[in-house]
Amino acid sequence: MRQKICALVLALVMALTSAGPAFAAEPPNAVQSKLSLIEQDTYGREQTGALIDRINRLERDYDGKHRGGSLMARIDAIYEEVYTNSASPSVLMDLNAIEWNINHETSMRSVQERVGELETALLGKTSEGTFKKRIAALSTASFGRAEIPVTPVSVPANTLIKIALVTPVNAKNLKVGDTIEYQIADDVFVNDVLVFTKGSRGEGSVTKVRQARNFGRNAEVQIDFKETKALDGTYVTTYIGEEAKKEMEHLAMAAGASLAGIVVLGPIGVVAGAFVHGKNVDLPAGTELYIQTQHETTLFGVQTTYDSAAPFQRDAAPIPIKADSTNDQSVYNDAA
Repeated sequence: MRQKICALVLALVMALTSAGPAFAAEPPNAVQSKLSLIEQDTYGREQTGALIDRINRLERDYDGKHRGGSLMARIDAIYEEVYTNSASPSVLMDLNAIEWNINHETSMRSVQERVGELETALLGKTSEGTFKKRIAALSTASFGRAEIPVTPVSVPANTLIKIALVTPVNAKNLKVGDTIEYQIADDVFVNDVLVFTKGSRGEGSVTKVRQARNFGRNAEVQIDFKETKALDGTYVTTYIGEEAKKEMEHLAMAAGASLAGIVVLGPIGVVAGAFVHGKNVDLPAGTELYIQTQHETTLFGVQTTYDSAAPFQRDAAPIPIKADSTNDQSVYNDAA
């Protein structure tokens, strides 16, 4: 109950101080930043050493051999393989689908950790070989086939996503530029297609902090909930809009929040008096709240009828997939 009431705190504070919707993040272009992103998702942290050695390791771990071409071309090829969905699902899409099929949630850990843990859970031991081969074996064990049954679907704008804070939000401890991590608290389906999974991560950024002051002036924390990762690995632009605010108000009323609690969190100056100190914004990790998608977005999801954990089932017509053989830049045939 305390966490739900705290969610109202953020809802009403954000109603006055929420940053404007952000544009979707573009994939990194620089060699170093793109390589760093792949390494963080693959191994859990950025690696050290010469660039060529780091690229060689990624190619070996994913494909079993090295590509030719420039450093940027090789990094781009790995990036396409890990993140891009077109004629076939990306590595992350496959892994997320397998993990959800087993645990009904996805984790925030690295590809390396997740593959090993899923092998132990499904097969009783870890395996050898490239990540792609091992993921294909996990898919066969989980879905009965090496290829994940995915389908593209149009996710409407303003689709609600229930999230839980990973990083505590306390006005006394935050500064502008701090990162606020959160994870999805419930699965989100569109026409029985799973598009956001419980456990998937997102990041926000603190854009303004003001401490509580006298005359009942409450603390203020402004957060840009700029992007949330979907099942297919796409970062979708998200923010606290009107639909999200309404859901948080309903959540607070269901928890029995008092009118006094709501008034305290209202506009500056609701509580008057020189000796009345304003309220601090203090939301612990695990506090649940809502965000929503900003734009209609086409995502790849897994067709399923498992929707008992998803309070938000949206209707949208699935989009026919277009084959694009140019997307697969791998030089290694895992089926061989």
